[in-house]
Amino acid sequence: MLRTVVILAAFGALAAALAAGSPASSAKHAKPFPEVIQLPNGFRPEGIEIGRGTTFYTGSVANGAIYRGDLRTGTGAILIPGATGLAATGIELDRHKRLWVAGAGTGAARVYSARTGALLRTYQLGTAPTFINDVVVTPKAAFFTDSMKSVIYRVPIGPHGGLGNAQTIPLGGDYVHVAGAFNLNGIDATRSGKWLVAVQSTNGRLYRINSRTGVARLISLAGESVPNGDGILLDGRRLYVVQNQLNLVAVISLRPGLVSGRVLTRLSDPDFSVPTTIDDLGKRLYAVNARFGVANPDTAEYQVVQLRKPH
Repeated sequence: MLRTVVILAAFGALAAALAAGSPASSAKHAKPFPEVIQLPNGFRPEGIEIGRGTTFYTGSVANGAIYRGDLRTGTGAILIPGATGLAATGIELDRHKRLWVAGAGTGAARVYSARTGALLRTYQLGTAPTFINDVVVTPKAAFFTDSMKSVIYRVPIGPHGGLGNAQTIPLGGDYVHVAGAFNLNGIDATRSGKWLVAVQSTNGRLYRINSRTGVARLISLAGESVPNGDGILLDGRRLYVVQNQLNLVAVISLRPGLVSGRVLTRLSDPDFSVPTTIDDLGKRLYAVNARFGVANPDTAEYQVVQLRKPH
């Protein structure tokens, strides 16, 4: 008799929960991998990084806060609170579970624990005028672009993950700096770390850069360019370039040697609102909406938008 009462009570509770649309019920039946993920209002994201599993990170250009979310569920929370005087643009996760964050106009870069959010080290890379825009991490170093200077910055990483002192590498070769403009922006690297690929926003040029010497080769796109180029993603010899104000992602096939290629297509999405950076998970691409120029940015809505990779 007692067992019957318990079973009936449990059934009644379940029925009530379903009727009320309980969080457990709605979460269970929610569609996985939502096409649009809402970030906190006023967050003002700029960079995005997808870590192990379905975890993603994005930083706030407003105050340097770091948000950690789940691409499967669309949920998340602030991992690292923001603070006055900080900013976050490019963000990258290394194999030692550390987040490397470009600090925009502060001229700084910061390294955090991706697990706890603890600040591990701060690097002052540039002085005004400076804009530390994006970062890529290779097995032996982290590299940062400065949109206001004709340099890249290198931070060595030791065999066991030790952090070295920052180095400034002047850009040479085909690279031509445009004074007073927004220059190098998004950056990525080949698997070995020998070559870097970066986009120059002001004129839509792409460069292959020797990571040791800074010597740059212009990547020929047969008369094409990628104006408003922002974040990039190098996937083998396929390159994705976000063209922020144009609400497009250029898909480029690079030839061996990475000094020429062709634009295959340009992706768009009705949910785009000035996307800036991009990363991938399997066949999915994810771009973050920075919404530059939106009215009342400190209270506006911001999103992560999912795309499918073209065949």
